[in-house]
Amino acid sequence: MNISAVSQPPPFLYLYLSYNYDDYDKLFYKDQNQGFLQNVPWLILKSDQYFAPYLFLIPSFQEELGRLFPDTETVFHHLVRYLFHPSNQAWGLITRFYHSYLATADQRIGLQEKLLPKVDEEKQIATSSKNRTSRAITIASLYPEYYESIKNMYWMKPTVNGDVIGVYQPSHEEFQQFGNNIHNIKAWAEINILSLSDVLVTSSWSTFGYVAQGLGGLKPWILYVPTGDRTTDQPCPRAMSMEPCFHFPPNYYKNTGSRRRLATASLAPHIRQCEDATSGIKLVNDKPL
Repeated sequence: MNISAVSQPPPFLYLYLSYNYDDYDKLFYKDQNQGFLQNVPWLILKSDQYFAPYLFLIPSFQEELGRLFPDTETVFHHLVRYLFHPSNQAWGLITRFYHSYLATADQRIGLQEKLLPKVDEEKQIATSSKNRTSRAITIASLYPEYYESIKNMYWMKPTVNGDVIGVYQPSHEEFQQFGNNIHNIKAWAEINILSLSDVLVTSSWSTFGYVAQGLGGLKPWILYVPTGDRTTDQPCPRAMSMEPCFHFPPNYYKNTGSRRRLATASLAPHIRQCEDATSGIKLVNDKPL
């Protein structure tokens, strides 16, 4: 639609802001188009992206967003806790699992072996101690192999420090089942269960993990998945904020074909390049503690 040629706003507009949107769709993010959009009675929006970080770069939104979210690291945390509520069925799954396996643990850990106590390869019996720490590990995965491997490791060998380790997996559906509501309820329950962790480890690019960290107000450790022969000095770094990554922001690459990346440091003090997606941006807290 050519806005300059429209005499009056249409009754509705469809905004497509998913990962594969084109340059025409990205016009939504241009500040000069916001005045026109504000006069459209209905905006129908479809997106699979967390595009809130870019809204903070649109001048006409900045003042209002600054009042709503003075701490830019907590935008998603407030939104998800206010807008997303489990159904009674999902809440039943969450509470039954929590009280059965996690409630009495001294520490609750979501997912990953790297942060867990080392096993003692030499001993078969744990060192006696009155001050043992109990740790409950929740593994959220479509596959049972991770659960079986970690569970067997702590079953076959004691920990070096004598900690008592429990390993649990709510479900393993094997593959994502689109359109299956029971499958979706289980996934939503597991996201909520992960959000109850004291320590959370997520996979890179994991929207599942993003929601869990937002619900729990957690800065996760991000586990990078090796690709080919590429390795990193920090295979599991700590996230700089609890905010999700906006994987595909507009104009991140120039349209000239040069694929020259925009300098995120020059965008705003509270916008940074994502740790797990070099193409993405995320919100951080730029205020000193």
